[in-house]
Amino acid sequence: MAAHFGRRLRKGATNTAVAAAVAAALVASQGPGAETDDAGRQATTGTQPSSDTPAADSATGNSPYYTDLPPLDSPSPAPTIGPTADPTVTGDAAAGIPATVLDAYQKAAAELREAKPGCNLPWELLAAIGKVESGQASGGNVNANGTTITPILGPALNGNGFAHISDTDNGAYDGDSTYDRAVGPMQFIPSTWAWAGRDGNGDGVEDPNNIYDAALAAGNYLCRFGWDLSVQDDLHSAILSYNNSTHYLNTVLSWLDYYREGTHEVPDGTGPLPGNSSDTPVGSSPSPQKPSPKPETGSPSPKPTPPPSGGGSTSPTPKPPTTTPPTATDTVDHLEDGGTAQLTAMAGDAFTERVSTRAESKDGKGVPKVRVRFTIVGDTDATFTGGEKVATVVTGTAGVAVAPALRAGEKTGSFTVRATVVGRAIAGVDYTATVTARAADALARTSETALTCTVGGEFAEEVEVKATYQGATADRVAVTATLIKSVLDPTENDKGPYFKDANGNAVRTLTGLETDANGLLKLPKLYADDTAGTYMLRLTTEGGATLNVPLNVTAPEPTSSPSAPETASASPSPSA
Repeated sequence: MAAHFGRRLRKGATNTAVAAAVAAALVASQGPGAETDDAGRQATTGTQPSSDTPAADSATGNSPYYTDLPPLDSPSPAPTIGPTADPTVTGDAAAGIPATVLDAYQKAAAELREAKPGCNLPWELLAAIGKVESGQASGGNVNANGTTITPILGPALNGNGFAHISDTDNGAYDGDSTYDRAVGPMQFIPSTWAWAGRDGNGDGVEDPNNIYDAALAAGNYLCRFGWDLSVQDDLHSAILSYNNSTHYLNTVLSWLDYYREGTHEVPDGTGPLPGNSSDTPVGSSPSPQKPSPKPETGSPSPKPTPPPSGGGSTSPTPKPPTTTPPTATDTVDHLEDGGTAQLTAMAGDAFTERVSTRAESKDGKGVPKVRVRFTIVGDTDATFTGGEKVATVVTGTAGVAVAPALRAGEKTGSFTVRATVVGRAIAGVDYTATVTARAADALARTSETALTCTVGGEFAEEVEVKATYQGATADRVAVTATLIKSVLDPTENDKGPYFKDANGNAVRTLTGLETDANGLLKLPKLYADDTAGTYMLRLTTEGGATLNVPLNVTAPEPTSSPSAPETASASPSPSA
């Protein structure tokens, strides 16, 4: 144990030295014109908040945090996140993140990628902060909607070993009308939540005790001031603005690196609990929970229960075990197809059908308010609306969740959409989706001009066609052009008109042609050899469109030579 602890300290010392060197180079910026956030707080882009920055200007009020460091070794096995992972295989216990909590981090990061793409917020940063602030919501002790089953509160910020922040919410969030406390899985103080709070699960409420709301709020908080978290200085400034402590910065960075190496999903309520807090005196027994609110001075102490009459010592009557009522997720027995039709789309198009899944109890009844995760699996560039590969949808009153619309990429072939229940290890449902090549069912020339040429010459007009599919423009459709012998004999001709390759050689078949965004394709210039006649150019596409274009090659008109002058015969006249 001592040897392991020593190795761990060395790792922490190394990380600390690096981070401290960076932090030491940062200087507080309070100059005129500094950018402010929604609460009027100044930006510290590229700088560390100064040591005298008020605690109220941080997300957490600089409340205590967990100081446990990740193991020295990278998580094993390789990164396995979400429904593609084998639920029977887990890596290092420290790398496990409860399913609903993990889903909240990834959902928040996905929303921030769309709303603030320049922030470059990795979900692993939210996971690192969530680990340090609350041990991933006390090991994933949340219900199916992501709300903590037991409130997570920091100590009263009464100035006694902590910052002094008087009550700002009349106890609405933290139950304390005298002092503020950090609240929820991301440990926001009420004054910060008042402007930073977000609704991450779409229920119309901004609740700091809900991991979806708190994760989205934390993401927006870290992305304010235009910080780019792929830049080291901005990353450090953002973390320090959450809790102004160099040791906090080092701890978060350690977990960020660890989670980036790989993690895996574990069932809700089974996540590992941290054991060391920044406010725990050295040598004392740490508590795996955030400090509970302490009675204020003068509060009556609980009275001891008197022994029953008759004297003698008695053992205290054991309390009945506390049972948590099952959540909607707990009642899901299996998933069923919710009536999904065949999933087929042409490359680049949206799928007209959507994946539908029904969560059912053991007796076959639909279970509402259950989070179903849809994941695109396989070698494909298809995505859901918004460009995401993963989407989470809450089942409706009939227990049905409908995935966002799918959009095909350019890769053809089949892939899988997998539906699983967030927070419950039951078999998923797989749906096969197929992407076909771009196709056209009709081709037409854009000009009615006859195509003619004399032998040995070149055609004055280039052939241009437009491709359509079911009446709509067919863009980026592959087209093959072949000079054939006749309509009844589609083999390549060995005489007549021809195209030229890059070296000027005659070619009579062109492949790899493609219509543009407007469905148009203009062929290269055509030339004629020395054989007159009527020839045929055939164009074909994926999807069965065929167009035959006649080409006429004529012989040159004969030139007439000048007429010779007539000469009168000079026969001698007969003599008289």
